[in-house]
Parts: sequence; C-alpha cells; structure tokens
Amino acid sequence: MIERPPHKKCVMIIAGEASGDLHGAHLLKAMKKKDDAIFFCGIGGKKMQAEGLQAFIDTESLAVMGVTEVFENLYSILRSMNTIKTAIKQLRPELLILIDYPGFNLHMAGFAKKNQIPVLYYISPKVWAWRKGRVKKIEKYVDHLALILPFEVDFYKNYQVKTSFVGNPLLDYTPDMPTTMSITKTDTLAVGLLPGSRRNEISRLFPVMLQAAEAIQKRLDKKVTFLISVAPSADEDSMKQMFAGQALTGDFEFVKGDVRNVFDRVKLVIAASGTVTLEAAIHCIPMVIIYKMSTVSYLLGRAFVKLNHVGLASIIAGEEVAPELLQGDAEPGKIAETVCRFLEDDALYQQAREKLFDIRKRLGGPGASERTAEIALNMIQNNTAR
Repeated sequence: MIERPPHKKCVMIIAGEASGDLHGAHLLKAMKKKDDAIFFCGIGGKKMQAEGLQAFIDTESLAVMGVTEVFENLYSILRSMNTIKTAIKQLRPELLILIDYPGFNLHMAGFAKKNQIPVLYYISPKVWAWRKGRVKKIEKYVDHLALILPFEVDFYKNYQVKTSFVGNPLLDYTPDMPTTMSITKTDTLAVGLLPGSRRNEISRLFPVMLQAAEAIQKRLDKKVTFLISVAPSADEDSMKQMFAGQALTGDFEFVKGDVRNVFDRVKLVIAASGTVTLEAAIHCIPMVIIYKMSTVSYLLGRAFVKLNHVGLASIIAGEEVAPELLQGDAEPGKIAETVCRFLEDDALYQQAREKLFDIRKRLGGPGASERTAEIALNMIQNNTAR
C-alpha cells in the first residue's frame, strides 16, 4: 500500500475512463499550482500519473461500458473497490474527488461518507438521462457537485445538493475558434475514424468503420484519406491487427495520442458515442455517431434511458445536430451513405458546422479546471479547520 508522506495533505482522486484521466490530469495540475503541499493518490491513467498521481490502479483496467461488459469484468471491479476502501481507511484523505464513472464512484462516495471524508464530484453522473434514482445517493453522499453541462444547473435545483457550474473542461485545452464558420475549400479530403478508447467498443466498432471507409471511397469521385485515431489507452497493435484483417485498399493513417491531431486535419469524423463527440462539437467538426453494444445492454438502455439522442451535442441543443446510427443501423452501407450526404452537400455541411458553433458558445469559456481546483482547496481547508 502507498504510504502517505508526512506533513502533506492527502487528496484521493478516482477516474475510471480515458476522458476522466484527461480531465483529472488538468485538475491535478491546477491544484498543484495553488498548493504544492498535497499528496495525490487513487485511480488514474498515464496523464494523471504524469502529473504526480500515485495510482493504486490504472484507469485502463476499469474502462468498460454496458451491463454485460461490467459483469464480465466484475471480479476486477470488486477487487479495485476493496483496494480503494482499504486506502481510504489507512490514508484518511482530506478530500475524495470523483470523476464521472458513477457505478463505481457512487459506491466509493458512500464509503467515504461513512468514514467522514468530504466528497467532491467533478463531471457528475448523467442521472438526467437514466437511473434518476441515483440522485438520492448523490444527495446523501456528495458534498459538492462541479457541473460541466449548462442544463445540469436547472436539473439539480430540484435536489438538496450543493452545486457549481464550472464550465466544460474540454474548453481548457481547445483553441479559440474563428468568428465565422465558412467552408474552406481544399484539394484534399480527410475523414477521421474515432473508434473509442475501450477494448470492447473498439473491437465492435473499428472493423465497421473500416468497411464504411472503403464504401465511402467507392462512392466519392475524389481521393479520401482516413485518419484513424488511436486513443492513449487503446492497444495500437491490436487495432493494426484488425486493420490488416480487412485487406483494405484505400489511404489510411494511424494517428496516435491526442484526438486533436485528427480534428486539425479532417472535414468530418465517424465517432463512437461518448465524450469524443462533444470534443468534435467543440472543434466544430461535423460527425456521424455510431455505437454497438451487447443486445442485453442495448435493450436495457432503451428501457431506462429517457433521451431522444445519445450524442451530448444533440442533448445540449435539444435537437439532432449529428446523425446517430446505433446497433443494427451502425453498418457500413448506412454509415457511408450518411457521411457522403454531408461531404457532397456544402449547404448541409455548413448548417451542421453552424449548429456545432452555437453549442460551443453555450458551454462558456475555459477555466473549468481552475474553478474546480478552487472548490477542492476550499473543501480541504474547511475539513482541516474542523
């Protein structure tokens, strides 16, 4: 077990997915700027560890989605929970910061509360979409919610929990956009393939995206370059094996690391549903969203999720701003047809970009990491003053 250094405050952070690792790293960096006498520990990936997090568990081992997928990894998840519980009892952190990942993190919030550890939840559970009953746990176990989506503010007004709208952390590391969204004519055409960061979603979505790319190239009368985003937590070798198994003839390039390296070069992306779709929206890159999960997970989702859209940009807008092809509809022919509609119709493409630009403006400006850091440090100060 990691030991707590003497004469240092202890903050435990839990981020269970790649996007949480990214946001957690920026939060950790912002907190260190304000107070360098903090020992950070918990669950995080390479980015958080690079900022000084002493990790009990790597985020990558917990990155699963869907009911059946969680059951398949249940032993690992339960073992990780026990590790964190032991650490909380031994280290007695001044603050527990939870980042998204609600199934795991709300359980940890309850345990922390029983042990009189204050809890800050950054990037709150999507209870406005499904499992609204989780709000009761949030009210009971969470001391402060740092909200990143504008409509969440009104949602939580109906509940007894302290909240602050801190803005969206994606804007902290996104360049300013031009004031106009006019189409830039170019002789080259590039399309991004964003198959996600989790092993199970990549195995389901990446082959479909590759087949759709082949179909897109056949439909268009100009050469297309396809940029394949390899998330930091993804297994590049496994992805290249999948690629080799498709025997494709088009122009493909693997782009490792920050997805912005793809956004900077493409006109449109085919993206796995998730945080990356909001990143694309913030960069004003039109997209086609796809997703496949196990039949059981999908049917349960249909039964419990009370939303018309899965893409965060469309949820924020209250209308479809990006086509969504899910389950059986996420097949190469339909994906190619949808993508080509946008690539061949400048007016349709321009309209999509303008809608995304409006969403970006609704999210406010940068500074989410700094604002959340300030909340965290105030909570630590209040705890130590008791």
